[in-house]
Amino acid sequence: MNYREFIADKTRDCAVVAHRGIWRHAPENSLSAIERAIDADYDVVEIDIRRSADGGLFLLHDDTLERMAGLDQRPEVLTSADLSVIRLRDRDGGKDNAFTLEKLPNLAEVFELTRGRIFIHLDVKEREVIPDVIALAKAMGVEHQVDCWAALKTEKDLNWIRKTILPHEVLFLAKTRLNVPGAATQRALLHDLSPSVCEIYFDRLDELSALKDLTRNTGMALWVNTLDSVACADFTDTAALVDPDAVWGRLIDSGISVIQTDEAAALKSYLAARRA
Repeated sequence: MNYREFIADKTRDCAVVAHRGIWRHAPENSLSAIERAIDADYDVVEIDIRRSADGGLFLLHDDTLERMAGLDQRPEVLTSADLSVIRLRDRDGGKDNAFTLEKLPNLAEVFELTRGRIFIHLDVKEREVIPDVIALAKAMGVEHQVDCWAALKTEKDLNWIRKTILPHEVLFLAKTRLNVPGAATQRALLHDLSPSVCEIYFDRLDELSALKDLTRNTGMALWVNTLDSVACADFTDTAALVDPDAVWGRLIDSGISVIQTDEAAALKSYLAARRA
């Protein structure tokens, strides 16, 4: 089953997306963190991608290497050779976490590691890098295993997505906000595009009703982040650990079928308990 078929499968359980891999036991965005997500049998692993000065593709979330590698430089000013030898701090980095033997991985290494083993959510930090990411995925034969994400706020965004992403076999993940002044425009663009999956942001759970007809008519799946830093309406991982029914349960009952989390093990256990 490829990624698109998995997302479209109405019989599947809510998908568990491991944010930056299992970073509490390895450096975030590292090969070890990704391997742990695979070993735990999660559905999707999220990784962050930036480009080096010479066009290499590497895994890093922040604008600089300071938090994860103690180096106050942007990866975009360093060569692939420079980046490939940089050691990562453990877990989510910072001065309180020691350096490990893990090196900053490049995207080709990740594609090789994950081939046929887990789906990958590619959070490409600069939109102009997405074509290079897609080209690498296709060259390595993993285009049916990955997704690319982009905001869908304007007609210009819509046209760019149609030209740059949709002609390829990579699953497209739209990002739509239901809680901003331009929400009506974003909903209209979403109806026009009708992607397979949409990451949504909201202030109230009842705002999801605006997408009811679209999800019913097109089968579009809804993706929500419960990460503490970006969660909607207090539907956070921290709150879910206290009362999973009130967070993950309410989201699932409202039609959410993909959840990105820093608490993947707890979410997987909760889903198993719901099935029991």
